[in-house]
Amino acid sequence: MNWFKTFLWMIVLSVILVIAGSALGYATGLGAGLGLALGLGIALITNGIAYFKGDQLALHAAQAREVTPFDAPDLHRLADRLAQQYAVPKPRVYLSPDPTPNAFATGRNPHHASICVNDGLLRILDGEELYGVLAHEFAHVRNRDILISSVVAVMAAAITFIASLLQWQAFGFGGRDQQDRGAFGLIGVLALAILGPIAALLIQLAISRSREYEADHTGAEVSGQPLALASALRKLERSSQTYASPVAKPAYAHLYIVNPLSGRSLSGMFSTHPPLDDRIQRLERMAGARR
Repeated sequence: MNWFKTFLWMIVLSVILVIAGSALGYATGLGAGLGLALGLGIALITNGIAYFKGDQLALHAAQAREVTPFDAPDLHRLADRLAQQYAVPKPRVYLSPDPTPNAFATGRNPHHASICVNDGLLRILDGEELYGVLAHEFAHVRNRDILISSVVAVMAAAITFIASLLQWQAFGFGGRDQQDRGAFGLIGVLALAILGPIAALLIQLAISRSREYEADHTGAEVSGQPLALASALRKLERSSQTYASPVAKPAYAHLYIVNPLSGRSLSGMFSTHPPLDDRIQRLERMAGARR
């Protein structure tokens, strides 16, 4: 089912990219035919990059480096344990210098997966809480959420970039005579420049929220410690509401276990994650049902 959903979202995002690319072609004077070809080309290239290099782009954006068992023995010990519990290959383990406590998983399938932990996470969580967070991220790997999340991240970044170019063109900085386009053409280009990133954000919201609930439930079930994950989320909530990540990019915000940008007032208004209070309450109810 996740493969079908991934394919469906790739089609939706590709259509948005084709429209945005066509608008960019029109705005730069290429004409309708070449504009459409440009849009198709951008969509195909972006899909390829998202599938084969999406994880590396996410890790690069997080300024992460791969760590060995010698570098981070506790992380690798927990990763070994969870790989056995989930019956999946052990993901590669990365560490980001980001001082805010957070983590994410990325990749295209369980055989090509990576888990990244922020330095700030290791500073505030105890062993059981860290185990709960990693169990949550392993759930994303086993459920194959990582591919669609990586694809959406790359495509959202591409749509936002094209929208920036369209705004540049719409306000007359692209070198083409604005009168040639006419008022309706200019309005259309400007509308796409504004609506494109909004559409990308709505898709991020759609694919992230339900998956976070499911990963919380699966992670707590496999680890057997829903209260440890709830405790970790409570600590992450306090930190995320006070400080926004200086490293995380908006296109990749939905990858993280909590919204890394909620400390920024505007970003917090459109959170890619479900409310942390609700997630914590669900985990506490789950713990009560297990007694």
